[in-house]
Amino acid sequence: MAKGWSGPLEQIDDYRWRIPKNAQSGMRVDGILYADDRLMEMVRQDNAPQQVANVACLPGIVRASYAMPDIHWGYGFCIGGVAATDIDSGGVVSPGGVGYDINCGVRMLTTSLEREAVQAELVRLMDTIYNSVPCGVGVGGQVKFSGREQRDLLERGAEFVVEKGYGRARDVEHTEARGCLDGADPGTVSDRALQRGVNQCGTLGSGNHFVEVQVVDEVYDEAAAEQLGIRRGLVTVMIHTGSRGLGHQVCDDSLRTMEKAMRRYNIELPDRQLACAPVDSPEGRRYLAGMRAAANFAWANRQILTHHVRRAFAEQFRQSDEELGLDLVYDVAHNVAKIEEHEVDGKARRLCVHRKGATRAFGPGSPELPEAYRGLGQPVIIPGDMGRASYLLVGTQAAMEQTFGTTCHGAGRTKSRKAAVRSAKGRSIQNELKKKGIIARARSSRGLAEEQSSAYKDVDLVVDVVHQAGLSRRVCRMKPMGVVKG
Repeated sequence: MAKGWSGPLEQIDDYRWRIPKNAQSGMRVDGILYADDRLMEMVRQDNAPQQVANVACLPGIVRASYAMPDIHWGYGFCIGGVAATDIDSGGVVSPGGVGYDINCGVRMLTTSLEREAVQAELVRLMDTIYNSVPCGVGVGGQVKFSGREQRDLLERGAEFVVEKGYGRARDVEHTEARGCLDGADPGTVSDRALQRGVNQCGTLGSGNHFVEVQVVDEVYDEAAAEQLGIRRGLVTVMIHTGSRGLGHQVCDDSLRTMEKAMRRYNIELPDRQLACAPVDSPEGRRYLAGMRAAANFAWANRQILTHHVRRAFAEQFRQSDEELGLDLVYDVAHNVAKIEEHEVDGKARRLCVHRKGATRAFGPGSPELPEAYRGLGQPVIIPGDMGRASYLLVGTQAAMEQTFGTTCHGAGRTKSRKAAVRSAKGRSIQNELKKKGIIARARSSRGLAEEQSSAYKDVDLVVDVVHQAGLSRRVCRMKPMGVVKG
């Protein structure tokens, strides 16, 4: 990973910084980073701002190349990167602006349980969840879809698996895009990608993916919290994963195609990892059709995992999952490209909005939101690290005006996985968490070492920036009680 940004960063206000478009040859727009002084010290030590400048060179990009306060180095785009291209002006789509884990995302459930009731059963509950949720590198699950069923899953997403008995009908209503991106075409997904996904729907995977049992420890907006079914002391559950091997393969396949397409369309960019093609080209349309299929796979994956978690709670507490609540608050994607209409320079434009490690945060009144939340704004779920906290926020009109309705997606790494493992040598992260009252279960000690708190920025600082900048509004904070990692 390249380190250290030495280019210009001009402070706009307390929470925004500019890389002027004359900072680098080929930039078509400015780069805009969201951070306060404390986070900016970390940003300057990473070379991710270089990626913000590189993205500003994309054909058709409008307004700016944006970075959220959880910015860190990624493939092509930084993690925390946002870019919108004008489709009708030759705007491109770049797989690097979505990432390998297509529709990596997070969902949050409420329960009817208070902290005390869960604390008494916590160790057994985490063991039950761990035994119910397939997790770890390459681990498959018991739920398998092949042939016609796999095509249906890729076309229909969460709704398909709910009809198969993995969830409740109202879960679909509380999922971004109703758990399905229209225009998905399983025919664009390679046989290799399909094979990798055969037994991975309903599995957690590894890395930063998790199932976490949490307790609401702080409520900032009582009225919004009540509308979302939240109160202080309530136990909640968060599930974070994506499209597994299928999505990874879709991205890998597309990058090779895009590299050839760039030569065909005479596109020159400062980084080959930004390989792209016009949205309205055959290559662009094919990538989007495959990406949407992978996104639908991810929503189905999180839906089946929700079923597993509900079953684990029911087994442990000897009540039905309906009696225990376990209602889905919302499910959001944070690695995706979507065709959306936004106002640019006073005119409505059809844009391809890339969100790479960034969360949609549509404000009140958006017709894309469930009726229950339309007057409130989109629920925004921001996981932190397993030793500190996570947040629930809501989207704002200011986000629509500033960042195409986008906010951060998490805390953001400060250490590579290798560096985190080195720093954990001779320590037990599991025991350190236990001393803090957090029960951790994982396939390996290395997985816990990679995800230790010191590998991440403090999510409190990250969320404070997006709240103060108006990109999303804090509703409540959750502290971890127990976590299952891959």
